[in-house]
Amino acid sequence: MDNADNPQQVIPTWVKHRALEIAGWVLVLIGIAALVLPGPGLLCVTAGLAILALRYPWAKRLLRPIKFRALRLASKGVQTWPRIIFSTLGGLSVIAMGIIWGIGFPAPGWWPLDSGWWLAGGWGTGVTLIASGGLALTMILYSFKRFHGQPPL
Repeated sequence: MDNADNPQQVIPTWVKHRALEIAGWVLVLIGIAALVLPGPGLLCVTAGLAILALRYPWAKRLLRPIKFRALRLASKGVQTWPRIIFSTLGGLSVIAMGIIWGIGFPAPGWWPLDSGWWLAGGWGTGVTLIASGGLALTMILYSFKRFHGQPPL
């Protein structure tokens, strides 16, 4: 069927499939990079696998245990108030570090390397940290609404 027969389908199906596939692989690659750089590495890898799972059975198989473990950890993470408080403080700390990183401060006297290596990356790294902290807080809120007060998975 071509697009002239279906006027509502402006973007061909094959373009949609390729765009999703590219988005999935890009997220997986960004996630792998973020495993060693500041950023939500595991979350990006998982999001990329989720997109690829729409198209590939192997990605769906890889995603199942990750999804189960993530939901179990999310459930356990909001069972007690100390866990909720410390998780929230952790997310806020990451945001604060992003702001500090972005503003930048002179290298302290004890810093053994060239001062250019102190808080390298500037606002690029800072914004990534701020986004990571915001994402963490969002996930804590989601987990609290979904799992708090229920038996852990």
